[in-house]
Amino acid sequence: MKKQPTIEDVANATSLSISTISLVLNDKPHVSERTRRKVLQVISDLGYHPHRGARGLASKLSGNIGFIVSNDHFTQVEPFYTKIFLGTEFEARDHDYYVLLTTVGKSFNKKSSSIPRFLLERNVDGIIVAGKVQDSLLDYIDSLSLPMVLVDYSSTKKRYTSILIDNKAGVHAAVSHLVTQGHRQIALIGGDLSHPSIAERCLGYTEALAENGIAYETAFVVTDEKDTRVHNGYDATERLFAHRVKPTAILAVNDAMAIGCIRYLKSIGKLIPSDVAVVGFDDIEMSVHMEPRLTTVKVLKEEMGKQAVRRLVDMIKMKDEAITTVQVPVELMVRESSGGVSEPVDSAIAAQTEGISL
Repeated sequence: MKKQPTIEDVANATSLSISTISLVLNDKPHVSERTRRKVLQVISDLGYHPHRGARGLASKLSGNIGFIVSNDHFTQVEPFYTKIFLGTEFEARDHDYYVLLTTVGKSFNKKSSSIPRFLLERNVDGIIVAGKVQDSLLDYIDSLSLPMVLVDYSSTKKRYTSILIDNKAGVHAAVSHLVTQGHRQIALIGGDLSHPSIAERCLGYTEALAENGIAYETAFVVTDEKDTRVHNGYDATERLFAHRVKPTAILAVNDAMAIGCIRYLKSIGKLIPSDVAVVGFDDIEMSVHMEPRLTTVKVLKEEMGKQAVRRLVDMIKMKDEAITTVQVPVELMVRESSGGVSEPVDSAIAAQTEGISL
């Protein structure tokens, strides 16, 4: 097998030092144009592909971005954040970065067993944190003076650069759609209000009712579920229907709960949407493979990951310390579960690349 050329081979062929070769590889100044052309020509002739370690000699950067998500958010049945991660991976390639993924537990302390290894080894140039984590973890990363971007999360303790969902706009669109379908008894099911996105969706529901002249009814709101998985949606809907007055439409804070809601309604013989209309939030792939297909608010998850990388690279390379917040727009996808005019099946499936969040 032919030996792959090394940076030492490039140095020998150009009669230049390895540090000079590294300066060229990292597109640094302090190198004459003549020398730069010479090095690049030899690299091309030899077919040399730079090793990350060699490239870091001059830049003192690892070429890695750390991606942190909680265990609860990153499982085989929780691919919402998997899609965000894929977005970071796709975008990182364009910036010549690797993305290192790790998960963390519900609790965090400064004991080494709780700290992601790439933080202990200082093997990343910046961090992306997706979803809800403990503030103590954010404090620890902050203490390392590493650039950090939060995705679908914001801390109440300190402001960080964040890529967020326009949750209120999505809920307003969903409620307005149900109103146009003739519904006035619109219920809400949710849980885990410590997550800012969920809390915003619940607040958006209250505001949207008021805008449409509908009184807030406590009996139509179940938002104290511990989580937002399918079984939580089932249980929350069962609790709703224990009341004497029943809703004619239900808005779930995410698609997983909407799926659980539909399962319960079917179990008691309710027809969807003629008896009860259902709307979710997130637009996961399962939403177009259900019967009936789920009306939901589409979240551009991969785009959120891409924007996080773009912002983080600016922070790393340009030393941009400005704290910014980006709200990614959403879109209401009207399908059969709400009784509205639905999109064609083929176009719906073609538009979906999302995973199920259970």
